[in-house]
Amino acid sequence: MRHTPATLIAQQHMTGKLSDMTPSAPHGFNDALVQWNERFSRPGYLFGLEPNAFLVRQGARLARSSRVLCVADGEGRNSTWLAAQGHVVSAFDVSSVAVEKARTLAGQRGLAIDYQVAGVDTWEWEAQQYDAVAAIFIQFASPAQRPALFAGMWRTLKSGGLLLIQGYTPKQLEYGTGGPGRLEHLYTAEMLRELLPEAQWLELAEHEAELAEGSAHRGRSALIDAVARKP
Repeated sequence: MRHTPATLIAQQHMTGKLSDMTPSAPHGFNDALVQWNERFSRPGYLFGLEPNAFLVRQGARLARSSRVLCVADGEGRNSTWLAAQGHVVSAFDVSSVAVEKARTLAGQRGLAIDYQVAGVDTWEWEAQQYDAVAAIFIQFASPAQRPALFAGMWRTLKSGGLLLIQGYTPKQLEYGTGGPGRLEHLYTAEMLRELLPEAQWLELAEHEAELAEGSAHRGRSALIDAVARKP
């Protein structure tokens, strides 16, 4: 029998699988801080050491020595890759445990990266600061929180800058191989168009692929890849 996202959500609540997929954060960004710190405190790197494949594919779009911001960067797999390509990278995450692991990873690789402990609701999003913003699997934001988050990422981009987004689509609930496990936290192309009405879309595609990103993202996955240019 083929299950709809709604029935899958109900089943996950009954079996407890929903809480296994993501920390509970019903009221705001910081409610999950304890759970994220606990997850990042485990041995190894939760999402692995290799950069996100979508981000790597988009690397050719970035001019040399671009100034890049990595949003909710976790343990540093993406920020360190960008810095190794010669970009000037800033990154933040709400988890101090994750940021410390990212700093350690950058040090081991001989990379200078500006890491900060901050949530997306406390980051200042200064205007016209970055050539690119990487937003890779940042789907902890609720529908009520998303407009401010996307407005902040858009504001901090320079004119001509790129917003690089990868996330899960609603079909991901059928796979359960990673992600928030909540229908309202997942992305569609229509949703992203509504959130970024001024964007020039260089890429906006829903597709499926096999992921192997640590223990957290592993297996067949329903994804959306998006590259938005700020006019």
